[in-house]
Amino acid sequence: MNTKGSTKTICGLEIYTVKKDIKNIHLGVYPPNGRVRVAVPIKTPDETIRALVVSKMPWIKKQRSKFNKQERQTRREYVSGESHFFMGNRYLLNVVKSDTSPRVEIKRKTRIDMYVRPETTPEKRERLMNAFYRSELRKQIPPLIKKWEKITGINVKEFRIKKMKTKWGACTPTKQRVWINLELAKKPLRCLEYVIVHEMTHLVEKNHTYEFKTLMGTFMKQWTQYKEELNSSALGYSKWEFSLN
Repeated sequence: MNTKGSTKTICGLEIYTVKKDIKNIHLGVYPPNGRVRVAVPIKTPDETIRALVVSKMPWIKKQRSKFNKQERQTRREYVSGESHFFMGNRYLLNVVKSDTSPRVEIKRKTRIDMYVRPETTPEKRERLMNAFYRSELRKQIPPLIKKWEKITGINVKEFRIKKMKTKWGACTPTKQRVWINLELAKKPLRCLEYVIVHEMTHLVEKNHTYEFKTLMGTFMKQWTQYKEELNSSALGYSKWEFSLN
């Protein structure tokens, strides 16, 4: 796919634009500071891009304001007493230094136990926690996909999990594959379920068209409520290196 990107200043805002082999224009505002990205068909004139951004400026400012007010988690050091989230619930981390195999366990409603060797660095503890999150998502996602395949009639051949900084999910329609953001392990199960249904719907309706929204409303009547809940939840700590691809 051919792409060509550049940065323009419109109404005092830096707007990253990318020209791609697509049919429709897509405008997005991304965390943490409301960076604006516009993807347009390759032959779209600059005047058309400018006119679109100007017309959408009230919406852009509203989204940027949401990000500025949104709660952000501080950098985690993975020491005892820290707050960590799993499936929408807050837990206190309890680090147990031991010569046993490193692992993470939840045995109580308010505590996450992390067993590590005494010399384990914060970076390795973070990787261990992420491995726990990934393992738990791998257990939860398959039955949800199976459930929604029956409801929607949409088949998913494969799912994958990865850390994403600007999206909760993604999909590859040609391979019937959905991608799930690792951060969703921290969110309520209904939010994970919403993202799965959202990406499954994109397998048959690529863009956020009227048809897409109609399908979502048919499949999951409260999807807009779940979407708002997810997008207003606390952002995980990240360096937030905005992808220009």
